[in-house]
Amino acid sequence: MAGVTLCEPTELYNLLNQSTKISRLAEPNYLCLLDARTKREYNESHLMTALRVKTNPLGKYLVPESINLECVRYCVVYDGKTETVDAAFDMDYDLLEVDTELTRIIPLFLKTKKAGIMQRLTRFPVMVLRGGYERFTTSYHYLRTQKIFWMPQELEAFKTYPVEILPAKLYMGNYKQACDSQIQKDLKIKAHINISDPLFFPSFLEDREKLLHIPIPDSLEADLFSHFVNICHFIGKCLGLFSNIFPAPDLLYLSSQNAWNFAQKCKNNIRPNRAFVKQLSDWEQRFYITAITDISEPNY
Repeated sequence: MAGVTLCEPTELYNLLNQSTKISRLAEPNYLCLLDARTKREYNESHLMTALRVKTNPLGKYLVPESINLECVRYCVVYDGKTETVDAAFDMDYDLLEVDTELTRIIPLFLKTKKAGIMQRLTRFPVMVLRGGYERFTTSYHYLRTQKIFWMPQELEAFKTYPVEILPAKLYMGNYKQACDSQIQKDLKIKAHINISDPLFFPSFLEDREKLLHIPIPDSLEADLFSHFVNICHFIGKCLGLFSNIFPAPDLLYLSSQNAWNFAQKCKNNIRPNRAFVKQLSDWEQRFYITAITDISEPNY
């Protein structure tokens, strides 16, 4: 039994926007997003790639037959406005039920007030979206759609947004996303920090006061440590927190271990090089007098 946890809206946003060379939504066993609202509500609009969970004659929700939950890494269920796991009990799921008319076993979610909602068909916890569809689309209206069927090619070409570090405040993305005017509009981006080769200067902003350009190459010899204070100050200024040591959530104020865990949760395929990890350790030591995190292998 893998159990059930609440999924924050920002967590689902980041799951939908994971990518390598293509969107991870193209991976068959990456994300199963289930919509437990009514058919009318689903047809009006739903979250990108979500499948509607149908009901059987007894009114219990059925997992789509095309989904093998045992192989799925992330399974997220949402209704209209669930706020707690306890409230999810009202969604009336069962784990295993025999349909005598169809003479087959139908996999369903378990509902039991004593043991809580458990999911025996998955190796990982089933996640219930906090606030449901209403809360998620209040912040991420651009991730809703009426599209029901997705071809593999469409999922591969799915346009991903920058991952969210601080909800509605701080994002981490790439140059292509920084140049996308629709993304800038949807996320209400006001400023950029660009770290790139000294010979490459970004041209996506006319107002240079809203751009901090760090001209260093992507190499083991790059010195990012000397720019940490400027980065923190710039982010603090843009967020209205004027401090030279503003605790920016771009991994500069946390201990290295906490920063690594936090960043990986937002962007699960990040792999900082060893030199950058050492500079983060030096930054940690600057604030805590002594190094807290062991950066030796195999931790990093």
